[in-house]
Amino acid sequence: MARSKDLAKYEFKKQLEELRNVKGRATELISLYVPPSRRISDVTNYLKNEYAQSSNIKSRTTRKNVMWAIESITGRLKTFKEVPENGLVFLVGHKSGGGDMTVPVSHVIEPPEPISTFMYRCDSRFYLDQLEDMLAEKEVYGLIVIDRGEATLGTLNGKRIDVLKNIESRIMGKHRQGGQSAQRFERLIEIAAHEYYKKVGDLANEVFLGEEGLKGVLIGGPGATKDTFAEKDYLHHELKKMIVGTFDTGYTDESGLRELMENASKTLDDLSIVKEKTLMKRFFEELRKPDGGLSCYGENEVRTALERGAVDMLLISEGLSKLRIAFTCDDCGESGSLTVAVDKTLKCPKCGSEPDIDSEQDIVNEMFDVADSYGTSIEMISMDSEEGEMLMKAFGGLAAILRYRMGDT
Repeated sequence: MARSKDLAKYEFKKQLEELRNVKGRATELISLYVPPSRRISDVTNYLKNEYAQSSNIKSRTTRKNVMWAIESITGRLKTFKEVPENGLVFLVGHKSGGGDMTVPVSHVIEPPEPISTFMYRCDSRFYLDQLEDMLAEKEVYGLIVIDRGEATLGTLNGKRIDVLKNIESRIMGKHRQGGQSAQRFERLIEIAAHEYYKKVGDLANEVFLGEEGLKGVLIGGPGATKDTFAEKDYLHHELKKMIVGTFDTGYTDESGLRELMENASKTLDDLSIVKEKTLMKRFFEELRKPDGGLSCYGENEVRTALERGAVDMLLISEGLSKLRIAFTCDDCGESGSLTVAVDKTLKCPKCGSEPDIDSEQDIVNEMFDVADSYGTSIEMISMDSEEGEMLMKAFGGLAAILRYRMGDT
């Protein structure tokens, strides 16, 4: 259904944006990354040592705030019997609150992917690099680097390369003698090459066809061998349709897989935007029709279409940052719901005073909720392309491709 990993990614991204803006007055913000392999008792003992060390901090205020943060983390650790399967991240301390004031902040995050290394850092900002890396697209690609001497197979998952298999060909070298003997020897070499390519293809079929979420296959290597392998029918037809391209690499071992990833990176970046461009192109094609076709845009129109079940595909910009607020005004009795930018103060539309807020929700979450109930597909559109930027700037960050024209019902 529409409530998918896109929404989880959006919420995680918003949380990191808020944390990125947190600034401590001094080195009063603690970032603690705990991998799933660490025992709770080991972490507690580590913090005891840091607590003892913090007593040497010269500034009384900084010393007090750091010790408070360590005590807070230690207390939260006691609520866990063991570290969750993806690890834990504690972001705790005091942020600047204006003037000499500081405000305590405390976040405990169970990350969407495993934490790789234990890390403790005390600084004026939270350390977020590991978490931000998890926001990167994690599409899986099959990797093959091949020449006539060997082949290596692996997978690319986000930025991580997993080596799966390495095969040596045992193809004999070129025969230097002439005549019929040489021709026969050449035929034997080509037969051996064919068997070797077939073995590589069979192995690739075995490991890649069962790979969940496989988006494509990248083939690399020096010379023409990679092209020969890609063009002929050594791969299963489903995998062959998924070949993204062939790329030159100097090696065909594990380092060749890394080289393949680097050389194909621009192509993969372009591919990630192609889907978004295709959807936006479809929207623009409808929009250009004299009657507006099966399109609508802007919050009010899109909201109406959603509530009527008319939306087939909802397009939401990743740059959209607004709240949907239900309010009641004590001054004039007005009540209702309004959408405001995150950094704006809500004013009563009738009398201009600040009303009481009954509830508030991120507009993206709200749109997902409504879309869910009607089986509407949703795509989050980045601002990395011209079309994605236009969705935000020209159409308010919300657009839709409709199932039917609302005027026809």
